[in-house]
Amino acid sequence: MWDIIYYQKEDGTTPVQEFLDALPVKHHAKAIRDIDVLEKFGTTLTEPHVKHIKGKLWELRIKSSGDISRIFYFIPMGASIVLLHGFVKKTQKTPAKEIETASNYLEDYQRRHTT
Repeated sequence: MWDIIYYQKEDGTTPVQEFLDALPVKHHAKAIRDIDVLEKFGTTLTEPHVKHIKGKLWELRIKSSGDISRIFYFIPMGASIVLLHGFVKKTQKTPAKEIETASNYLEDYQRRHTT
């Protein structure tokens, strides 16, 4: 089992939890199930469940009925997975601003949690 960590910004807000809370009930349930699968299988999970984006950034790919969402994450070290940022995907290509947001959260996490 992997340890799932929800990234928390300096102001105490947790972007992925806020994202999950805003999803419709069925999509929320599917996202939680997919996070559980990620927690169980970690780095052995492959496409179509997860996809490498760039550098340390990966995405968990969630599909519920016709809705598609993504949760960006990274693996800092050991058996931990940090969930950084989630969004509902409306276009074929992942918007650069969503990747940029996740990258900024990753940098912030590393800055505050690395000695």
